Amino acid sequence: MNFLDKFLGDLAGWLWGWPLVILVTGAGLYFFIYSRLLPFRHFGLALSVLSGKHDKTSDTGAVSHFKALSVALAASIGMGNIAGVAVAIELGGPGIVFWMWVSAIIGMATKYFTCTLAVMFRTVDSSGQASGGPMYVIINGLGQKWKFLAWWFCFAGMAGCLPLFSANQLVQAANDLVAIPMGIENDLWVSAGLGITLAIATGIVILGGLKRVSEVTSLIVPFMVALYVALAIGVIVINFDVVPTYFALIFTDAFAPQFYKGDMVFGSALGGLLVLGVRRAAFSNEAGLGTAPMAHGDAKTNEPVHEGLVAMLGPVIDTLIVCTMTALAILISGVWQEAGNGGVTLTAMAFEQAYPGFGKGLLFLCVLAFGISSLFSYSYFGTKCAKFVFGESGGKAYSIFYVVTVFVGSISSLGAILNFIDISFALMAVPTVVSAVLLSPHVLRETKKYFSRTQNLQQD
Repeated sequence: MNFLDKFLGDLAGWLWGWPLVILVTGAGLYFFIYSRLLPFRHFGLALSVLSGKHDKTSDTGAVSHFKALSVALAASIGMGNIAGVAVAIELGGPGIVFWMWVSAIIGMATKYFTCTLAVMFRTVDSSGQASGGPMYVIINGLGQKWKFLAWWFCFAGMAGCLPLFSANQLVQAANDLVAIPMGIENDLWVSAGLGITLAIATGIVILGGLKRVSEVTSLIVPFMVALYVALAIGVIVINFDVVPTYFALIFTDAFAPQFYKGDMVFGSALGGLLVLGVRRAAFSNEAGLGTAPMAHGDAKTNEPVHEGLVAMLGPVIDTLIVCTMTALAILISGVWQEAGNGGVTLTAMAFEQAYPGFGKGLLFLCVLAFGISSLFSYSYFGTKCAKFVFGESGGKAYSIFYVVTVFVGSISSLGAILNFIDISFALMAVPTVVSAVLLSPHVLRETKKYFSRTQNLQQD
């Protein structure tokens, strides 16, 4: 391991040790308790809003609730749900799944608060286009004296939203699932060729802006979730006899970890497992990181509470459903105990075992949909951060740089990429969570006013 890899690994490990566990999990618990579970009691309303039942033509915004959620999910239901979960299980064992569940439930409250704020404090430009996100929440909610925090978020966001991980795992998947089975040698030239192809495809879509990204992701996301969940359920059904054993092991191993391979945190393996769970859940559902508020802040609505409720569905779909499907498929197939495999390769082994001869091909379709949708949505988030700091020209320059880094990610090592992205995500979380905590009374007041108003209308 060279100096840079070690430095990135040590820094990521420290940031996602006690600092981020206290910040992200502590803030999530605060939102969870402070809201008195009010948004959680209106899950049905969230689904109703998502369906478009409450839409009004006079509402301000750029995209529908469904498209806003699709853009957010395209980022969160990405390679983190296939490769990221596999990496987590390889390092943490079955118990990691429990702590990812806990983080997701807490993350629902975080998503509600951060995305409600994104609509409350968004900026509307001269053309009537709404633009929201943590940077605007900080500027419009906390004031100009906090501008340094908005810049902090944007610089971290420009780094964290780079397509390094998605591009890397897409190329690994193409090599492992397609090229090698066809007898094509897995070398740098193959990876470079695949990287160039991905870069061109990404450039064609992202240069069309939010509307094109939202249109493409709203088509891809429902398809990829339905197909992937169906295939994972098939793996579970085929191995149904061992499901109760592994489901129980998820709970027992969460508090008495037997398979944890990482560093001790807070002096114990349990601490290390908890931290790893929070870290990988954040990579999966991104609650508290600030990307989702940038998508939901642009939604066509005049009711901040509506978008907060829709955003709350994100962790349910990407972590409680999709990540759980991945985890169970890997665990019950037994491939997680085979050394030397990680990332998307581990998930591929589980699928191939259930569907001999074509499992890898089916998974590749899912990986392609997940990975490409992530490339598209992250580009929008990073460009939005660049526009805030450098203006319109800066956004265009970032888009070009983003396309170039698709190629860079395709030929880089996975370990260095994961650490770089984890560091960037950690730095994004600080301004997002701090501003949300400071402005949380605004969310609670808006929530109470909304439900009081709607109840009165129903009584009338």
